Amino acid sequence: MMKAEIISNEHKKAARYAKAMGHPIRMYVLELLSKQSCCYSGDLTEILPIVKSTLSQHLKELKDAGLIQGEIEAPRIKYCLNKENWKEAQTLLGNILNYPIMLSSCQDDK
Repeated sequence: MMKAEIISNEHKKAARYAKAMGHPIRMYVLELLSKQSCCYSGDLTEILPIVKSTLSQHLKELKDAGLIQGEIEAPRIKYCLNKENWKEAQTLLGNILNYPIMLSSCQDDK
């Protein structure tokens, strides 16, 4: 078996979700959206201490990963969690984070 074959689709999906979550602003947006049904991008620019273009980049990253979805309600965009992908991310990342920790470390084995 080739080494590349041990990387499953689940590993790839979990890594994509984790990468999208890899910034404090994105984590804040996800937390905010998990506590309410939706939020408008204009409201986020009033809350967050960043310029609109930077916020747009963060929202794009979350949207590209499938964690959020946007709906245009001119002149604003309404963002919500993509509930199906959010559940999948919780499951995939939870599975990895819940692996039991071995009592000995790699350095103990040397």
